[in-house]
Amino acid sequence: MLSIKRVATVVSNFQKEEEAGVAAPPSGGCGRNCLKSCCIQEAKLPLYAFKKVEKVGGKDLPLCKEQPVTFLDSLILGEWEDRMQRGLFRYDVTTCETKVIPGEYGFIAQLNEGRHLKKRPTEFQVDKVLQPFDESKFNFTKVGQEEILFQFEASSDGEVQFFPNVPIDVENSPSVVAINVSPIEYGHVLLIPRIFECLPQRIDHASFLLALHMAVEAGNPYFRLGYNSLGAFATINHLHFQAYYLAVPFPIEKAPTKKIAKLNLGVKISKLLNYPIRGLVFEGSHSLEDLANTVSDACICLQRNNIPYNVLISDCGRQVFLIPQCYAEKQALGEVSAELLDTQVNPAVWEISGHMVLKRRKDYDEASEANAWRLLAEVSLSEERFQEVCSLIFQAMTSSELEVKCQYLEEAGSSPSPTMVAGSQECLVLQ
Repeated sequence: MLSIKRVATVVSNFQKEEEAGVAAPPSGGCGRNCLKSCCIQEAKLPLYAFKKVEKVGGKDLPLCKEQPVTFLDSLILGEWEDRMQRGLFRYDVTTCETKVIPGEYGFIAQLNEGRHLKKRPTEFQVDKVLQPFDESKFNFTKVGQEEILFQFEASSDGEVQFFPNVPIDVENSPSVVAINVSPIEYGHVLLIPRIFECLPQRIDHASFLLALHMAVEAGNPYFRLGYNSLGAFATINHLHFQAYYLAVPFPIEKAPTKKIAKLNLGVKISKLLNYPIRGLVFEGSHSLEDLANTVSDACICLQRNNIPYNVLISDCGRQVFLIPQCYAEKQALGEVSAELLDTQVNPAVWEISGHMVLKRRKDYDEASEANAWRLLAEVSLSEERFQEVCSLIFQAMTSSELEVKCQYLEEAGSSPSPTMVAGSQECLVLQ
């Protein structure tokens, strides 16, 4: 069983108490104003009801560009700022030094010493992407209600609605948006789907569609959502996505791509080129649900095959990056250099996307494109292994209930080969 020592990232103000075994008060609930039955009675939270969007490429999806702040933007940032004023964060992320590293890709370096100081090292198992939910360990039902910003659900009448004070319907398990008390950037939040179902950290179709809806609803190109699987530096085994604002392009968003397949649902699949990490890019579709199902099928395939991965939702939900990775496995096997280990950088979705969160002044001062490239190259699967993983993904897609047809292209812009039906072994050949 592979396991490594790693520094835990605290995402809630009660996480350290939970890990340290701090006893709850004998009466009056647990004393934390949490989301469990001891404290949840008659609790209320704001509710943001989003409009369901159908089309990804059509008129239903607004243009993703700088525009006046949307209501969801103002809600997230206003509530987040309120929690900052109330002192709920473990440090002031607005004081962290940040710079764009000179070079072709413009990697972003941030010095965030507060994110790892005084954290208790914990054993972290890295060889199982799917692990059962463990009620005894920290999970998001144990956060304080003051850390929850609002409930996030689909509107019942097809229009955006906001209710400032709505009872928490525990039986129907609402999805919620909460602060990350150890933020990487301004407005860093967590999207926790169906929180009371206590789902382990594993993507399913419904949860990924919810994350896409949040990206669409924000309508802000600088607001991205990310996901880390277990084994790819998720630190809590309770289903959640992360999101924050960063007002520059991520390097991964600027990397060239090569189209390798197009599904009959309209989803185009490309592979990254000239980037230190090998990965797939999904975009375009007849509907948001089709895009969500396609990416979810790929993620579910990786989960079932025990392959750690990270996901970045970009361009207001139009573009999704899927990155299988092996850094934690290399760590456990002793295959990562001491120089990289000394940085204590855990390359999760944000680092993979090009936002390098550095924990030592030395690394920040010496940050360079070459150093960023060197770290991320260790995260990537080899070309041979990446091709094997892609074959698994496409095989899963072509055998799904959607009866997906696909076309493989010799190169971008070439005439496609004849359409191949679901299950065809030809469909597994990647160019």
